[in-house]
Amino acid sequence: MRGKLLFVAGAAVGYVLGTRAGRQRYEQMKAAAAKVWESPGVQKQVHAVEDFVAEKVGEVPEAVFVTVKKFVVRANDRRREARAPYPARTGEPPLQADGVAKAVRDGDGA
Repeated sequence: MRGKLLFVAGAAVGYVLGTRAGRQRYEQMKAAAAKVWESPGVQKQVHAVEDFVAEKVGEVPEAVFVTVKKFVVRANDRRREARAPYPARTGEPPLQADGVAKAVRDGDGA
């Protein structure tokens, strides 16, 4: 709760100071921030971070694929193990897809 209160108070102070400073001061701060962002030292670090992330992200899809593949294989194995074969009916041939219709046609059904 204290953090939220401090955030709201900071936002209010920033708003008040920003409105008092006006558009001209905003443009000065924006130009200063752009100058810092475009400086060679900052851009060198930006490129280093981009290269690091690109290197690590290249490894992530492969790791995700391997993990998901292992999970699916294990789930399929468990499902196969859990399935029990249906008990066979003694003395009756298994019904075919049209077994009911065939039984009625032959006069065996009701």
